[in-house]
Amino acid sequence: MSRTLHAQTHAWLKVFAISARHLSFTRAAEELHVTTGAVSQQIKQLETRLGFKLFRRLPRRLELTDEGQRLAAVVDQAYDAVGQEVRRLRTGVMSGVLRLRCVPSFLAKWLMPRLTRLQARFPDIELHVASEDSNLSLREGEFELAIDLNDGRYAGFQITTLMDEEIFAVCSPQLLRRRPPLVRPDDLGYYPLLHDVTAWRGSHDYAEWEHYLHALGAASVNVQRGYTFNRNHLTVEAAIAGMGVAIARRTLITNELDTGALIAPFAGTVATGKSYGLVYHPGALDDRRVRAVHDWIVEEAARSTAH
Repeated sequence: MSRTLHAQTHAWLKVFAISARHLSFTRAAEELHVTTGAVSQQIKQLETRLGFKLFRRLPRRLELTDEGQRLAAVVDQAYDAVGQEVRRLRTGVMSGVLRLRCVPSFLAKWLMPRLTRLQARFPDIELHVASEDSNLSLREGEFELAIDLNDGRYAGFQITTLMDEEIFAVCSPQLLRRRPPLVRPDDLGYYPLLHDVTAWRGSHDYAEWEHYLHALGAASVNVQRGYTFNRNHLTVEAAIAGMGVAIARRTLITNELDTGALIAPFAGTVATGKSYGLVYHPGALDDRRVRAVHDWIVEEAARSTAH
């Protein structure tokens, strides 16, 4: 069918949809500002094109045939969908569900305090957030966006890096009053260590402390002791309570240091070689909702890093 005939058929379908709604060629003609004869003629041409009747022309009224009823339902849905999308495009409004998966500590300490800003910018996007450890596999079809902590390699996915992570030791000021001074990293041997057993994808129970102490040259400290938790923010809460010394992540610890709830006994940080990244399926950013939330998170991460 030629482009001209396609366009003509679309025009006839519009006339049909209006006529089906009114069950009257006369009222359809009034809405379209044409003559009743013109409406009747276009319906006949559409019926000829389709190869079946759409209306029963009874004395003083019209009835839809079975085929006409089925086509009218489909055409109504199509025009409604087009109208809704046009309204969204005109107003810039985006709506619908967007599934976001996020590693728990990043969700609790970084993303959650910022979500009201996302809500204010995109009030019609319904965010469904799932808190999942990095060690759980990322499976296609379970999310539109995921925030993960890893080395940036995700087979079958694309990634936008948000922030590189650095770690350092923290503890409560009160803890130092009850034990020998923390002057050198080797002095950690006198203190309970608090471990996050899900530090990053593929890590073992003592990976953070092992990585940190190796970087500082404190080989004499036995890292396989102390208390273990399955969330970084839980080790931080345990440190605030005075249970021991925890590994803090630079991106997640600002408030506790600012308020003095925790202190860093040693200067400097240690790069982990890991970074937080936005993970998504190829082509996902073609969806305007996904692109909007993706860009907002990237914007927030850039602001956080600058701060």
